Amino acid sequence: MSIFGKLLGGGLGWALGGPIGAIIGFALGAVLDDSGNVMKVTNTKQRTSKGDFSASLMILIAAVLKVDGKIMKNELDYVKAFFVKHFGVETAKEQLLFLREILKQDIPLEGVCNQISANMEYASRLQLIHFLFGMSKADGEVVKAEVDMIGHIATLLGISSGDFHSIKAMFYNDTDRDYKILEIEKSATNEEVKQAYKKMAIKFHPDKVSYLGEAY
Repeated sequence: MSIFGKLLGGGLGWALGGPIGAIIGFALGAVLDDSGNVMKVTNTKQRTSKGDFSASLMILIAAVLKVDGKIMKNELDYVKAFFVKHFGVETAKEQLLFLREILKQDIPLEGVCNQISANMEYASRLQLIHFLFGMSKADGEVVKAEVDMIGHIATLLGISSGDFHSIKAMFYNDTDRDYKILEIEKSATNEEVKQAYKKMAIKFHPDKVSYLGEAY
């Protein structure tokens, strides 16, 4: 399989245009110049594909990594571990090469997020935010600059405040975290807790992103 074959598996549709397409083109061009391999890209229908999601994720990962001016090894290891587990060692290497080139670029974050919001389903956008928090917490803590950046990204992606704080609470240990995750008050009744749990189970049900494949 040609380089980035699995990265772009399922094709790239809407991500080939706009600011995301420009970033992808620059990054892949730089890598392919070094490797001499030929990249094959299959254009897809407008619906979000694996390639669209992966490319969007890597660009947002770069935006968070760059925000505090230093790239932490633990955070890169988190990204690598995810792709090794779900796609294999070779794809993980390709992803990190791709990420390395993206990190060299200035990311037009608002344009990127606007493109994602216009084309990606809400459930998939929630998964982007969840992954970003997981990566940021890989070194044991999420620094304020990273939290602020993820919050900014969430706002640009049209993520509701309730959903953002719910996901954020999954990565912070405090006495109220379970209530924050469920988006309810501490005074909630048992019935309200049950209803909140059912609502959350529906919101994050795997079927919501099943078209991206089991890994996501």
